[in-house]
Amino acid sequence: MKKFNFKQFKFRQVNVDEIDDRFLIMNLYMTQLLVVLLGAIIMLFQRPSLTQMFSLKQGIWIPVWGVTFALVVLVVDVLISRWVPPEVTDDGGINELLFKNRPLWHIIVMSLVVAICEELLFRGAIQASWGPYWTSILFAAIHIRYLQHWLMTGLVFSISYGLGWIYIQTGSLLTPIVAHFVIDLIMGCIIRYRRED
Repeated sequence: MKKFNFKQFKFRQVNVDEIDDRFLIMNLYMTQLLVVLLGAIIMLFQRPSLTQMFSLKQGIWIPVWGVTFALVVLVVDVLISRWVPPEVTDDGGINELLFKNRPLWHIIVMSLVVAICEELLFRGAIQASWGPYWTSILFAAIHIRYLQHWLMTGLVFSISYGLGWIYIQTGSLLTPIVAHFVIDLIMGCIIRYRRED
């Protein structure tokens, strides 16, 4: 039986200049597909009540909590970008590549796909077993492009914890999905439509 040689695989840091648009978009959607599949597999073992998970009992409070949380996050982000040097908030240019030349409809689609997939996995599947604190540590860890800056890692952790908290408050996964969508959509539009100096 032939042995598999793991040494042939080498990991290297990819420079943003080496990434073309098609590769970036395929990577984004393939990653989200893996995220939602992993979430679905975990939920198969947990057997949550999907009607309870996507409950509409809170009615108007679902979008109110979601949008309010998103606005707080966006205000904090604006304040950070005003007073903190750009190199501290640098993600290596990935967000710039993702959104800068994208049409509005595609920014909306990307934001919705990411919000649904990531919230299904993190709040819907993982938080049920690990709670919001450990889920947020994992959430921050997978956003690897921010790990080199403690401020951004702390911000991603705090956002994740807040998403978990609003999920607990309303009892509906739709609340963090709305918040995540609004955050990504507005940040994507800011990157897309800001004027260059």
